[in-house]
Amino acid sequence: MDAEVVFKALANPVRLSIMEWLKKPDFHFPPMSHLPEEEKGLGYVCVGAIQAKGQITQSTASSFLSMMKKSGLLTSKRIGQWTYYRRNETFIQEVARYIGSDL
Repeated sequence: MDAEVVFKALANPVRLSIMEWLKKPDFHFPPMSHLPEEEKGLGYVCVGAIQAKGQITQSTASSFLSMMKKSGLLTSKRIGQWTYYRRNETFIQEVARYIGSDL
């Protein structure tokens, strides 16, 4: 884990909010109607929904999500013309352990 990259990704208030929203996607986002049935309920949210909730441009949303994915905080899945993101809970637990034991 590159702690500096992770903390930089979380340093922006909108990116931090995205992480909070993705913790409870069913509460914060409308149903992903174009998501295949087998992928529903797994925490995936499309870029457009994140962009709309964050009131940011598509390019800003893509940039933020790419940065968060590279840091390890998010994973993505491309289905058809849409890209979906969700939290990488395993990595987030690793970050929590790092904070608890090494920081």
